[in-house]
Amino acid sequence: MRKHGLAVAGICVLLLAGTACSDTKANGGGGQSTPGASTSQSNTPGASSTPDASGTPSESAAAANIAVVPAKGATSVQPDKPVTVTTTAGKLTAITLKDDDGDKVTGSFNTDKTQWTSQPQLKPGASYTVSGSAEGTDGATVPISSTFKTLKASKSLKASVVPLNGETVGVALPIQIFWNNPVKDRAAVEKRLSVKTSVPVDGSWHWVNSKQVNYRPKNYWPAGTKVTVNIDTQGVNAGNNTWGTSGRTIAFSIGKSVVSNVNVKTHTMTVRINGKLARTIPITAGKDGFTTRSGVKVIMEKFTVKRMDAATVGLKPGDPEYYNIPDVKWAQRVTSSGEFIHGAPWSSGSQGSANVSHGCVGMSLKDAQWFFNQTLRGDPVIVTGTTRHMEPGNGWTDWNTTWAAYKAGSALS
Repeated sequence: MRKHGLAVAGICVLLLAGTACSDTKANGGGGQSTPGASTSQSNTPGASSTPDASGTPSESAAAANIAVVPAKGATSVQPDKPVTVTTTAGKLTAITLKDDDGDKVTGSFNTDKTQWTSQPQLKPGASYTVSGSAEGTDGATVPISSTFKTLKASKSLKASVVPLNGETVGVALPIQIFWNNPVKDRAAVEKRLSVKTSVPVDGSWHWVNSKQVNYRPKNYWPAGTKVTVNIDTQGVNAGNNTWGTSGRTIAFSIGKSVVSNVNVKTHTMTVRINGKLARTIPITAGKDGFTTRSGVKVIMEKFTVKRMDAATVGLKPGDPEYYNIPDVKWAQRVTSSGEFIHGAPWSSGSQGSANVSHGCVGMSLKDAQWFFNQTLRGDPVIVTGTTRHMEPGNGWTDWNTTWAAYKAGSALS
């Protein structure tokens, strides 16, 4: 009994000592316990009484829980829908999306790396594999692997482009995209087109028809501008189950400014280079019945030597106006219908005084060679002095449309 009493007394001392650790005097008074200290226990069965440093119960660690959209094994997935990989615990550490050719699809993580989203630019009729890994809040790594297939397209959408990649062109050249199949959803396709320039340029797309869309600036391209055209149409739904199967990037440059003005009435052509008058050239233009068209023309093709056969404009051998000249020098096409600017030694007596051609602008061989050496595909030639005007589409006729009307031809206007 004596030993038992000593033991009880010892316990009481320990309890008193414990009470003294939270005494109000130690806290500076006020009768409150030290903030964050536990002074009691819950009597509720199963209740947690172990708070974290902030007083909030800590979350339990969890393995990464992965969801991939589209689902594993899915077929007929639309190519214009993004692929997403999400985890509800932890974070994604690496994600790769490849097609069966090994081509990667670009994607990005959100801020906390709980979701990865691809660009909506999948190939139609292709198999894709999603691979990667995630790390849960428990610190464990979880592998990611999933496969799916995109739907097959009835028709593909591919682009041919003017100008050529790497080409240096004139200040009036319109960018022209020709589609291999008609585009029904022009807005969806146009959203995938972009033009970047080395200097600020105000420009617009303009649909010529369902198989052609052009782009030009409000004013001529500034000389020396670098231009990049991005045609990101892989995976785009052009309508009628026509899908983009590839994209393209075209980079080109604008040369010096060469702007020419042909006055049919005065039989002269003035050439300004970078804004300064470089030469005034005597010319002859189309005679009655073959009137040269007025309007803004753009040089489309250049030939040091070109055969010119009147059969291309509907004249047949035996007709008194028929001609077939095998070696026309320094010829530059300005209309689809057959108007050229070229050397014409046979009409030297009329150059500067009369119009005697079948619609072309002719000049001496010396002047024609000089002019040929100054110009690029895409340089403008403005013709005035006749009542016959350029027909839409007879060459690169974009500059004969007002800026307001041109912009209205955009599917996104």
